[in-house]
Amino acid sequence: MDPITVLSDRAEVRVNGFVRSVYNWMCIGLGLTGFIAYYIKDFNFIANKGIFIILVIAVIALPLSISGMINRMSAATATGLFVLYSALMGAMLSPIFKIYTGTSIGTTFFICSATFLGCSVYGWATKRDLTSLGGFCMMGLIGILIASLVNIFIGSNATSMIISYIGVIVFVGLTAYDTQKLKNMALSQPAGLDGDVTRKGAILGALSLYLDFINLFLMLLRIFGQRR
Repeated sequence: MDPITVLSDRAEVRVNGFVRSVYNWMCIGLGLTGFIAYYIKDFNFIANKGIFIILVIAVIALPLSISGMINRMSAATATGLFVLYSALMGAMLSPIFKIYTGTSIGTTFFICSATFLGCSVYGWATKRDLTSLGGFCMMGLIGILIASLVNIFIGSNATSMIISYIGVIVFVGLTAYDTQKLKNMALSQPAGLDGDVTRKGAILGALSLYLDFINLFLMLLRIFGQRR
C-alpha cells in the first residue's frame, strides 16, 4: 500500500476520533442538563435569592475558567468541570418546565436540534473561511447581552422578541463558525499527540458547541414556546 495513503488513512481516523469525542461530550452535557432540569423542576431556585446568585455566578465563571485555564489543568479536571457546569446549567434551566408547556419544549428542542445539525454540517463542509462571520456574530452577541440588560429595566415584550430573533441569527452563525474551528483544530493535530491534550481539546470544543446549542434553544423557546 502507498505510504502516503496509509498516512492519510491514519490522519482521517485521528480526526474522526477527535470529532466523535467532541460531539459525544457535547451530547453527554446536554443530556445531563436536560435530566437535571426536568427532575428538579419543582424546586424554585429563583425564590431563593442566595442559591440563585450562586448559580448565576457559577454558570458565568465555570466556562470562563475552563477556557482560560485549560492548558494548566488536567484532562480529568477539565472533564469534571464541564460535567459540573452541565449539571448547574440544568438547575438554572429547570424553571422553563414551569413557564412553558412540555409539548412546546419538546417541539422547540427538535427544531433546535435540526437547525444546529444543519449549521454544523455547513460549518464542516464549507470551503469558505468563516472567521469574519465569527467576528460579526461575536459583536452581535455583545449587543444582545447589552440589550438584554437594558430590557431588564424596561421590561418590553417587543424588545425581548426582537432580541430572540437576532439571537437565533447570531447563534446559527456561531454554530457554523465554531464547527469550522473544531474542524481546523482536528486537522491540525499532529500524530502521536498526548491523549491528555487531545481530551482537553475535545472538552473545549464540546463546551463551545454546548453553549451554542443551549443559547440557540433558549432563543427559539422564547419564539415558539407556549406558556402555561
